[in-house]
Amino acid sequence: EPSVFNSIFCLHKPSVFYSFVSLLCIMALYSHYYSFCFSMLMFLSGMTSAQLSSNFYASTCPKALSTIRTAVNNAVAKEHRMGASLLRLHFHDCFVNGCDASILLDDTSSFTGEKTAAPNANSARGFDVIDAIKSQLETVCPGLVSCADILSVAARDSVIALGGPSWTVQLGRRDSTTASLSAANSDLPSPAMDLSDLITAFSNKGFSAKEMVALSGSHSTGQAQCLMFRDRIYNEGNINSTFATSLKSNCPSSSGTGDGNLSPLDATSPVIFDNAYFKNLVNKKGLLHSDQQLFNGGSTDSQVTTYSNSPATFYADFASAMVKMGNLSPLTGTSGQIRTSCRKIN
Repeated sequence: EPSVFNSIFCLHKPSVFYSFVSLLCIMALYSHYYSFCFSMLMFLSGMTSAQLSSNFYASTCPKALSTIRTAVNNAVAKEHRMGASLLRLHFHDCFVNGCDASILLDDTSSFTGEKTAAPNANSARGFDVIDAIKSQLETVCPGLVSCADILSVAARDSVIALGGPSWTVQLGRRDSTTASLSAANSDLPSPAMDLSDLITAFSNKGFSAKEMVALSGSHSTGQAQCLMFRDRIYNEGNINSTFATSLKSNCPSSSGTGDGNLSPLDATSPVIFDNAYFKNLVNKKGLLHSDQQLFNGGSTDSQVTTYSNSPATFYADFASAMVKMGNLSPLTGTSGQIRTSCRKIN
């Protein structure tokens, strides 16, 4: 039975209470109560993120993190590319209406999911690994661990499995009950973007240009389809000629021929998460147009140079940016649900 205070002020709905306190602050603008109102507003603005906690499952599902870690390690050992795929899946989830596992939903009669959006179609992968992890967790502690949290932890564990840095994942996200094809098409950065567009795309999500460069380091592993870099290797001038020639044998110039052929985003150490990606950019060996834009006489050149010379700096900045990305607009409290199957709503 909720208290009268909770009923009146709707404390279980922070947005409603926020509006109420805002009204009080306007009324108290010229009184000594204004400082109290302002403090309350600041408290409420952080209420959503405060509901995430690194030990969220410590008592309810203590085996959650170890279950995810073991499954990810096995998947990456079986196919190194899977580490990059799981990391990308998390990124493509969070950049579309927040980290809510919307990318995992199949199409329904009421909405078209995000899997068929241009940035995801025939390229987003790792869904089976997430399904397997969810199935294991439903056996260990049914109805407790969200698909959104699985994605967040799997991304971190994938980077570790590939030799990269670790970070503390905040937990307690809940799963969305819908998805947005249009948002996936509009919000996710394109490999054809120039630097200014990349900076804008990340700024729209609250990231600085420096954080954008750090997150781009995820291209230290993974592969891209010929369709995504054909124009670069045949028509762009800011590319190492030997590097371009080496790619052409697997990526014919004619559109429609070999479109799906894969090449590593980092040809130097394709299955190791390191700073070689940035060294490649300095040497004009970025695979995608958007990659080389980070080092092309623009405002981010110095950051690329820093990361190319200091793996420790890159690791620290990447980990920090990943924590920030994992906290993008999570559903918490009673919002959303904990899906039983990551592919469909309950």
